[in-house]
Amino acid sequence: MFPKFKPAGDSAIAIIFGSEISEEINKKVHAVAETIEHTSPEWLVEVVPTYTSVYVYYDPIKISYSEIAEVLKPFLSAEPKKEEKRIVKIPVVYGGSFGPDIEFVAQYNNLTIDEVIEIHSKPLYRVYMLGFLPGFAYLGGMDDRIATPRLEKPRLKVPAGSVGIAGKQTGWYAIESPGGWRLIGRTPLKTFDPRKKPPSIVKAGDYVKFVPISEEEFQEIYKDEWGEER
Repeated sequence: MFPKFKPAGDSAIAIIFGSEISEEINKKVHAVAETIEHTSPEWLVEVVPTYTSVYVYYDPIKISYSEIAEVLKPFLSAEPKKEEKRIVKIPVVYGGSFGPDIEFVAQYNNLTIDEVIEIHSKPLYRVYMLGFLPGFAYLGGMDDRIATPRLEKPRLKVPAGSVGIAGKQTGWYAIESPGGWRLIGRTPLKTFDPRKKPPSIVKAGDYVKFVPISEEEFQEIYKDEWGEER
């Protein structure tokens, strides 16, 4: 039965609300996480929402695992507020050197490249959580028609802003890093800047809309964002 508590190391507890990815469960996750964070008990170190659970990190000197499980039970009644959708538009130039795997994605799914672009840029994607790398957004809502397996051998270096597909997920690399996602395009936006508060262009609970742009538009935006030519 959900929700249920589970230890996560010697100073954290997980509150699990379900076993499948759904917008309803994720909204409940964020409602509980925000309520705990807002209350800010003196034993609290950090609250981390995920797809289906809330990880609560605590000071084990101030409270024990058995105590925190009881203390957290009242927070489970928190209900999602009626939220206004914050939509973040992410301009993307698809294909070419910016998206070297888009032809594979098209062939794998018996589609044309134009159809891949249309299908990928049509939905409104929910940001379920941030993680893996700084500013990396886990998005929900990708059409199964463009689902494609990861690369068998990951790239050693993926440029910041690269938009990719891995299985039934899509997202972008906010910073340069190794990666095994199939790259279909790239955004010129600087989506993560540690000097800013908040550092990420999106937060959990936001919605993302990918907007196709030309290479010329990419270069103009890139120069404004990064202060240099690509």
